[in-house]
Amino acid sequence: MSNKKELLLEQREEVLGVLKKRFDKHMNRHEDLDWAAIEAKLESNPEKLWSLKEMERTGGEPDVVGFDTETNEYIFIDCAPESPKGRRSTCYDLEGLESRKNHKPENNAIDMATDMGIELVTEAQYRSLQEHGPFDLKTSSWVQTPSTIRELGGALFGDYRFGQVFIYHNGASSYYAARGFRGVLKV
Repeated sequence: MSNKKELLLEQREEVLGVLKKRFDKHMNRHEDLDWAAIEAKLESNPEKLWSLKEMERTGGEPDVVGFDTETNEYIFIDCAPESPKGRRSTCYDLEGLESRKNHKPENNAIDMATDMGIELVTEAQYRSLQEHGPFDLKTSSWVQTPSTIRELGGALFGDYRFGQVFIYHNGASSYYAARGFRGVLKV
């Protein structure tokens, strides 16, 4: 393997198998989409397949939730019932992490997502995901935060409580064992 973002044939087949099984199990998330077309797109974008493996490895359970007709891309989002376990206990971003004086976590959500080749979901994507849910009944997930909020030291996260999606704010330096982040990948 020459590049760490490439998968061996066996790994590609394994990831594609997991994704297809999930695709078939949750047709309500993508009723009008065809797996063969999605698989072909993934096969021609090996770096995206690597990112999906990373989403899977960290507990995200990625699945296709839509198709962007403007960009001709399939949209994968973490569909694990709770915020992915392998991505919890993180500050929002590096600035938030570095501002902590004590008890720093190992990482931050923005850098982890970047390293995985994905982005944090937007507030709109998070709300849309909840139409297939509910998700985050016991956890919460960082979401992309507008620069106007981030410049003031804040960051946004969401969860689902009392039959409702809530978007809240916290300091970007905060972290909790039950807060992670959900990623999105366009292929």
